[in-house]
Amino acid sequence: MEFDVFDVHHHVGDARAVMAISEENPEPLDTSAYRQREVEERLTIMDEGGVHQALVIPGHGYARPAGIEDTRAENDRIAAYRDALPDRFPVAAGIVEPRDGEASLAEIERCATELGLAAMSFHTRFQGVSLDNHWIDRYVGAIGDAGMLPILHALDESADEALWKVGQIAFHYPGKTLLILDGYSTFEGTKHCGYLAEQYPQLHFDISLSYNFDFIEHHVRRFGAEHYLFGTDLYSWPLGRRITHLLSQVLESSLPESDKHAILGGNARRLLGL
Repeated sequence: MEFDVFDVHHHVGDARAVMAISEENPEPLDTSAYRQREVEERLTIMDEGGVHQALVIPGHGYARPAGIEDTRAENDRIAAYRDALPDRFPVAAGIVEPRDGEASLAEIERCATELGLAAMSFHTRFQGVSLDNHWIDRYVGAIGDAGMLPILHALDESADEALWKVGQIAFHYPGKTLLILDGYSTFEGTKHCGYLAEQYPQLHFDISLSYNFDFIEHHVRRFGAEHYLFGTDLYSWPLGRRITHLLSQVLESSLPESDKHAILGGNARRLLGL
């Protein structure tokens, strides 16, 4: 059976400085040669890995010496990235910074109305605050009210992104759908995701960074396939080079075909309005 795979977790941006990557030393991100190479490499990785479409998110480690103007430029770039290849990248997520306070509320509105972005992403370990920061909480409400999907990276090994803080936000917004990325990256985080799924049915989780699909399969059976989405945390080349091993494990699992379709694309397209 064919699966129209949708990946909810692609980052676009030069991650070399953040990830201490120096090999091959490609041209800086702002050159046309690098931008063309980056797109070509991403499409090749997707094609070879069996992924048809993806949600693209800016890399959260970008430099911002000009403050919110740099953030606006990132959002403009990710919208242009989407528009250049809408058949492969039909939706994009924007970013705002809690350090910009009230000004970020206007940027959330601009992302929704002018740029037509489908979601807004937070990765607080790169943003200088903790996930329970009051501005993050306020932005989540504004994002949902603007008709976009709030996305929270929750790498549980980072105190700034501890999963208990996801629960705090979910408690404040019981009626708002939230997408949690990276939650399955550790063993303790995996168990915590199960607790969160049980307590807060509005939460949805990508499966990226899990060492295998076995625990997630158990959670799918217990809490429902509608809460789980395929994601890879694929970064721009040269850091990103392949699609995760988890895709084959989902396909090889004993889950019903309907659950596989939901996890591998149906849920993402539903949440993102496609």
